[in-house]
Amino acid sequence: MVHSAYDSYELLAGYPTKIDSVVSYGSKLLLGCSDGSLRIFSPESSDSDRSPTSSGNAINLLKESYVQERTIAGFSKRPIIAMEVLRSKELLLSLSPESIAFHKLPNFAMIAVITKAKGASVYSWDDRRGYLCFAKQKRVCIFRHDGGRGFVEVKDFGVPDMVKSMSWCGENICIGIRREYMILNSGNGALSEVFPSGRIAAPLVVSLSSGELLLGKDNIGVFVDQNGKLVQDGRICWSEAPSEVIIQKPYAIGLLPRYIEIRSLRAPYPLIQTVVLRNVRHLVESNGLIIVSLDNSVYGLFSVPLGAQIVQLTASGNFEEALALCKLLPPEDSSLRVAKESSIHIRYAYYLFDNGSYEEAMEHFIASQVDITYVLSLYPSIIVPKSTMLPEAEKPVDVGWDALDLSRGSSAMSEEMDASSPVHLESDETSALESKKLSHNTLMALIKYLQKKRFTIIEKAAAEGTDEAVLDAVGANFKTYESKGPRKFNKLAYDKFQTTSWHFALVVINYLFEGRGSVPLSSVARERAAVLDTALLQALILTGQPSAALELLKGLNYSDVKICEEFLQKRNQYAALLELYKCNNMHREALKLLHKLVEESISDQPQLELTQKFTPEMIIEFLKPLCGTDPMLVLEFSMLVLESCPTQTIELFLSGNIPADLVNSYLKQHAPNMQATYLEFMLAMNEHGISGNLQNEMVQIYLSEVLDWYADLSSEQKWDEKAYSPTRRKLLSALDSISGYNPEGLLKSLPLDALYEERAILLGKMNQHELALSLYVHKLHVPELALSYCDRVYESQLHQPFLKSHSSVYLTLLQIYLNPRRTTRDFQKRINNLVSSPSLGIPKVSSAASLKGRGVVLQEKLLR
Repeated sequence: MVHSAYDSYELLAGYPTKIDSVVSYGSKLLLGCSDGSLRIFSPESSDSDRSPTSSGNAINLLKESYVQERTIAGFSKRPIIAMEVLRSKELLLSLSPESIAFHKLPNFAMIAVITKAKGASVYSWDDRRGYLCFAKQKRVCIFRHDGGRGFVEVKDFGVPDMVKSMSWCGENICIGIRREYMILNSGNGALSEVFPSGRIAAPLVVSLSSGELLLGKDNIGVFVDQNGKLVQDGRICWSEAPSEVIIQKPYAIGLLPRYIEIRSLRAPYPLIQTVVLRNVRHLVESNGLIIVSLDNSVYGLFSVPLGAQIVQLTASGNFEEALALCKLLPPEDSSLRVAKESSIHIRYAYYLFDNGSYEEAMEHFIASQVDITYVLSLYPSIIVPKSTMLPEAEKPVDVGWDALDLSRGSSAMSEEMDASSPVHLESDETSALESKKLSHNTLMALIKYLQKKRFTIIEKAAAEGTDEAVLDAVGANFKTYESKGPRKFNKLAYDKFQTTSWHFALVVINYLFEGRGSVPLSSVARERAAVLDTALLQALILTGQPSAALELLKGLNYSDVKICEEFLQKRNQYAALLELYKCNNMHREALKLLHKLVEESISDQPQLELTQKFTPEMIIEFLKPLCGTDPMLVLEFSMLVLESCPTQTIELFLSGNIPADLVNSYLKQHAPNMQATYLEFMLAMNEHGISGNLQNEMVQIYLSEVLDWYADLSSEQKWDEKAYSPTRRKLLSALDSISGYNPEGLLKSLPLDALYEERAILLGKMNQHELALSLYVHKLHVPELALSYCDRVYESQLHQPFLKSHSSVYLTLLQIYLNPRRTTRDFQKRINNLVSSPSLGIPKVSSAASLKGRGVVLQEKLLR
């Protein structure tokens, strides 16, 4: 026996006359005896003169002994086979071998007798329409109550065999004959076969309140609809073939040869209870009560209150049945039902978890609406942030049943339930149990649970953060409200409504009427979100799902930084750790770690266990989004990869729109060896050119390197004017191609007896063509360069006609060749006077204009 759904109680014992039928009316028992008399019994404690009228139909039988109140002799000429109280009509229907009679209640006055029912053995009453059908021999007759004192015959149909059982099914009749079940059309008498009946037991047709039918086939009860089609909810398997069955939701009560069997109507229709009573003749449902009729005694099966049944079922571990019974609690106990369902779901979840059904356990945790901290307490090795607002993870307290009228023994059952319920995990559990709890399956179940709970929790946390941000915005205007009065503040709310910012406007109005101090913003939702995301991240890593952990961190999440940082470090989950830093705007920490990982990846003796290779390009990718928000951080950490990835780093500076002057200044201070490289790439990659200051800076860098090179060779007496180092080539190309620098300042830096080609270019920039050509002719002895110089000067005149004509430059070159002594006399003195003259005008050309036509040539020369 699973639990006690019914309590049996002997209402009447040892009555001398044989009892053929029994029914209740109010608190009265009506017995039809073998001598044709009707005997009326009332509870022993009630007034013996109390009539059925005063008792009313709302009164049920009492669980106490009954005594005879009176006898109506001659109520029927023959033994009363069956009786039924038609409550909507206030009539008592009685079937005897002679007829079917109707008596008015409560005075038992006869109002109608259907003599055509002589010999009838079975009948069925349709209370909704007031139709009666009965069967005798091989015929089925239908009568209709005319609303007064009589019945009118409607139909009379023939059937293939004697009817053993029958019941209305809608407007038709299901009959069970000797070998099969059939549906009889009450309009035209057409018959349709359903399926064969059993070979051992007689046919049995039982109607359900839903309109379906239960048809007996030996010890099997089959459910069909009103058309005889099988219902796919399974079938009831009785221990033996029942002779009678009563449906009283949620149970089916069957009369078996040796006892009464009670089964659940929920598939798989398990056995609930057996009531052992010998020689039972009939089971009758009357006014919600099961009456058991024996030859000389009567028992009542009283339903145990649902609350007590639920307690019993939960205590015995039948949680599914307990939850099903919770659904049957009356509507007025809805809040109690929800609380009790939650308690049962929790206990069921603990039970399933301890027995290895982890995913099913999580489903019940979800149904219970228990806080996630209770579930996470099952995972002691998963660390979650401590909270001051969330409930402590302790065993949920069971909900009491004070509001329900529990039957005897319910308190004892509650104690049994508490004693047998699963207890919370304590810190001193055995290592074996802890290992089990942390197995892969348990963690996978936890992940699914947290993912199902996550959407709602994160949504609330985000909304809470939005409200807080709105109030912070309102706070800036609150002084205006205090100083200028509520009218100004009301206008703020109105304006927000006008711009569809209704949520903000509502907060403003709330702020206005209640004040800032009356809108407390707790962080309960965010604390709960932090607990969930922190646990979920750990579970994903522990189950070997680092990619899923990364996806979690890339989206909106509330993972606790300290806990997750320590967890990820211990397990060498550096990619996830980087994303953790990134989503919490801990960019410096992330970049430090990333640099360390890059160094480890290229090291021959790494000290860290890396699951992937980290490259310098990863640092550049990390820095890209930070260019607009934290350029100094970008500059600081770009220095780490500038030498290994110069092109990508310069592209980073350009794409991030970091000011070139800022980049150059930072390089000059922290990476001077890369300053020229940066400026070269800037000039080569930026079609709009660079500022004059940066051009001058680049030329100065080249010149400084060339002068050092010249000094080294001169000290060794190895200097050759026609020797060209890579840097000198870059210097010559820059001097020739760009015009943003100051040629006079550079000219002062050149040695007197070397670097004539550089000096010639600078003199040319200062329009000192005679001196420049003299250097090409008399110092360098390269006439080709002199002629090329003249060509450039002449071509520039063609594009700038407003300037003074320089076509005479060719004549100047000719004069230098014809009169070399004049041009070389006081050559150095003239140069010194030139660079020291304060009134000398140095031509200035804008960067963009100067570089636009020469960018391609310069790019090729600088990148050689």
